[in-house]
This record gives sequence, C-alpha cells and structure tokens, in this order.
Amino acid sequence: MSDKIEHVKCLIIGSGPAGYTAAVYAARANLAPVLYTGPEPGGQLMITTDVENYPGYPDGVMGPQMMDDFRKQAERFGTQVRMEKIVKVDFSGPVHKAWGESGKEIHSDSIIISTGASAKWLGIPSEQRLMNKGVSACAVCDGFFFKGLEVAIVGAGDTAAEEASYLAKLCPRVHMLVRRDEMRASKIMQKRVMDTENITIHWNTETDEILGEEEVEGVRVINNKTGEKSVIPVKGFFVAIGHKPNTGIFKDWLKMDETGYLITQPDSSRTDVEGVFASGDAQDKIYRQAVTAAGTGCMAALDAERYLTEKEII
Repeated sequence: MSDKIEHVKCLIIGSGPAGYTAAVYAARANLAPVLYTGPEPGGQLMITTDVENYPGYPDGVMGPQMMDDFRKQAERFGTQVRMEKIVKVDFSGPVHKAWGESGKEIHSDSIIISTGASAKWLGIPSEQRLMNKGVSACAVCDGFFFKGLEVAIVGAGDTAAEEASYLAKLCPRVHMLVRRDEMRASKIMQKRVMDTENITIHWNTETDEILGEEEVEGVRVINNKTGEKSVIPVKGFFVAIGHKPNTGIFKDWLKMDETGYLITQPDSSRTDVEGVFASGDAQDKIYRQAVTAAGTGCMAALDAERYLTEKEII
C-alpha cells in the first residue's frame, strides 16, 4: 500500500464532545481510532466561556479547557488525534475512503461522523466583538447567567420561540426581535410566546447594532417599515436564527433532511450506508447540548464496534 494510503479500523471525522467521546469508547474497544479534528478542534465549545451544565464539573469549566480534557482522555487510550480536516469522502465501496488536507488517503472499515453544526449569525461586527460578553447563540446554555436581567432574542422560528419562552422563566423581560410582521414558528409555539406576559415582540424589527464596550448594554434596532431607530436596554443578546450542520462533504453519499442534518436509523447512530455512523449536532437539530452530543458519540462507537464484530473485522 502506498505511503499516501492508510488503512484503519475506525476513522472519526470531527471533534467536540461527540467525536472525543466516540474516540474514548472506540479506543477502549481496541478499534485504534484515528480522529481528524476538522477546522475547529473542539467544535463550538471552543468559543464558549463558562460551561456550568455538564455533569462532573461542579464549579463549571471553560469550554476550551473542557475540550482539552476530552482530547487528553481520548489520547490516553491510544486515539490518534490529527489537527487536520477531511476534505473528501467516497462511501461507494465496502471499504470507505476519505482524504485529508495533506493528501493522505484513508481507507477505513468504519467511520464515525461528528462534524457538528455551526450557529448562523447576523454578521454585524459587534456580534463577534461581544461574543461571550453577553452575546450567545444558545439560551439553554447561557440563559442562567442572565437571571433577573432584561435580554433580547432575534429570530422567528420554533427555536427562537422556544428559547424566548425558556428565557422568560429567568428574565423579567424578553424582547423578541422579529424581522417581518409574522413569525415562522408553528401556531402552538407562537401562541405560547404571545401568551407569555413578559415577552415583548417587536415586529418588523432588525438589529442595527449591539451596544456596549466590555459587555452588552443594549441593542439598537431599526423598524424596517418606518426606518425609525431606537435603543432597547438589555444585558444579554441571543441569536436564534438557526444552525447549519457541517455535512456538506457527505451530501452525495448519505441521507439528510432538507437543512442538511444527517438522518440516522431509529434508536441508533447508523446512517443509510453500512459502516458509517453519525453523532452529535451533525444529526441532532433538537437538543444540541454537549452532554447529548457526548451520549450519541458513545452510541456511535458502540454501534461501530458491533458492526466490526459482526463483520469479523475485530
């Protein structure tokens, strides 16, 4: 076999809680996993400061530190972690193929996908500048930090409505910024929002700028019907306009829903291609939590081990 071609039992594409957990389980099962971290080693948690809702960290932990702990644990059991991106795959044959940025061709008896999903952002400079200083893309993750404070949330779908309802249990006032004069959310979710007294919906409203130097102090909005600008004093700003799963390289090989989330078989991490398993936010558009991603990473490794055992590869 060429030096440019490598054969492995288990290739894990992507890091984060799902990929690293899959690696821990796969390594302990003697699958000798090779993990390619992708362009963002550690995933979305690398841009998260305090993580207080992951079991085992009673005092909380910084996102990057948590991912470093996950990586070290995976490596302790023999996982090869490569700080590189998989750029192409070919799932047409019994042995699955993948190519790294360096040009190396990997042939693998099983593949675990844990490429995650990225939050969609508004694209304004202050959004990135105030990231983790009051700007967040996950109310369930960060809402607790704003207990007792007024916040704003931008979005009009089910996720935005659900997160606004969640924030309303913690905050005295939630300002929901909706770009049009109607919401995209389901009727039941719209009713829930409209029936919640401390949620104020600002129709035909777009974000002009998030205000504050070291932390969020307010949001300047513009009414897209009248052009009038106004400032809403808030301490937290939540973006809930959706997520984009990082699954583009699999589109010719695996079944996905209309937004690109990989479809797995019920109660399983198995995809529609034998020997290929999906975990974490690449296949979960409902929960999107570190702990649930880790759980599906465990499932994927166990499923891969059973598959390889059935095929008498291990």
